[in-house]
Amino acid sequence: MTRSQKHFGELKRIHLIGIGGSGMIGLAMVLQKKGFNISGSDLQMTEELSSLKALGAKVQLGHDPRYIKSSDVVVASSAIAKNNAELKYANKNNITIIPRAVMLASILHGYRTIAVSGSHGKTTTTSLISNIFDAAKLSPTYVVGGQILGGRNSSHLGDGLHMIVEADESDGSFLHLHPEVIVITNIDNDHLSFYENDQEKLNTAFLNFTKNLPFYGYVLMNIDSKNARDVFKKIRRKKISFGFSKLNDYQIKLLNQKGFSQTFSIQDTLNSKNSSFTIPMLGKHNVLNAAGSAIIAMNEGIKMTSIKRALLNFPGVARRFERYELSLPNRDLLLIDDYGHHPEEIRSTYVSALSVFNRSEIVMIFEPHRYTRTEQLFDDFVDVLKKLKEVYLLEIYSASERKIPKITSANLVKAINREGGNAEILNPANLANKILSMKKSNKVIIMQGAGKISSYLKNFVESCQVKK
Repeated sequence: MTRSQKHFGELKRIHLIGIGGSGMIGLAMVLQKKGFNISGSDLQMTEELSSLKALGAKVQLGHDPRYIKSSDVVVASSAIAKNNAELKYANKNNITIIPRAVMLASILHGYRTIAVSGSHGKTTTTSLISNIFDAAKLSPTYVVGGQILGGRNSSHLGDGLHMIVEADESDGSFLHLHPEVIVITNIDNDHLSFYENDQEKLNTAFLNFTKNLPFYGYVLMNIDSKNARDVFKKIRRKKISFGFSKLNDYQIKLLNQKGFSQTFSIQDTLNSKNSSFTIPMLGKHNVLNAAGSAIIAMNEGIKMTSIKRALLNFPGVARRFERYELSLPNRDLLLIDDYGHHPEEIRSTYVSALSVFNRSEIVMIFEPHRYTRTEQLFDDFVDVLKKLKEVYLLEIYSASERKIPKITSANLVKAINREGGNAEILNPANLANKILSMKKSNKVIIMQGAGKISSYLKNFVESCQVKK
């Protein structure tokens, strides 16, 4: 144990504001299992928070300064409002406040860390890599920004050498991390509000992240897009490329799709090897996620049999094309819960659904996320949503942002319909009745967005199951 690790271990209590958040709960779990005295606050109790309480952590509902009076350090994500009562108390009383990524960086010492970054696909890719390392019996420690299905938590404290973490670029916090291996799934025009609406500044942040690698580390990067290729050229560490393009060191080819499964191959042009894999997921984006995960495993010395088995048996991630099959009195219905809130993510979800169902069978209910994102990508949202035969929009989920004049779901609906689409505004209070009154031909309903829409879906599913 180094001197800095010794002092870190002497902290009496670590308090996490918004402890149930997707990026915080996994970190809290690992810290608690490492023996730290953990407390935290959030607005609602979840299954994972209940599990954390069972481990001995103190979890409070609501935000109250009394919760942090005996804390040595407070961890807060960028999602926490500046006027949060606990945050204000910590500032006033000189209690150390650090971002989630700083705390995460503090527990990476001693591990061979694999950090997964990118505009899209981070959570799925981190989960896939963790699943492969588990299948290979390497007992990894991992912290994922989402719930892995199949009974697994979003974090695990293992006994092995590797730590696998999700690295968040949305607020620049990934620059606190110093991993040995970096995966960059893609670089798109998301979270640009943090980067002064400048794509080049976002690209530079990804480049700077690769500079955190030690001289013996390496980066694996999908360079199918121009942004990624531009960054890749400037990287001065060992670098490996993957993607569908022939330009890549590892070229992916989609072989076939059967139901909700896909088979693809990876051509290792560096070593003239070709391997095929099957995954129980739809979409080219998931082929990329799975291929990147397999390539990391290959480079870390995992046997091909373990990689193939782990990908084939991957249980999936909550809210990533998560399926609910319902038998209603007048029809069978497939509900799809998907977290995607960027136009490209929505496009991927829709195209995935189209690979199994006809356009006329698909309906989407979309909850836009953040006024700034809706304003910046307004035309892109129109372009993808107008392609659906039927789409309903909930009001924009603010994520604590202030309203922007004229940036409303109503104006987005008008723009979609001007472009030949078929969109309507939907009040969440009427959501259940709307679904139940839809035509029998509407076999698939996609509930899309990162705000409250998933809770609406779950309430609907529960009400249907109660009635049955």
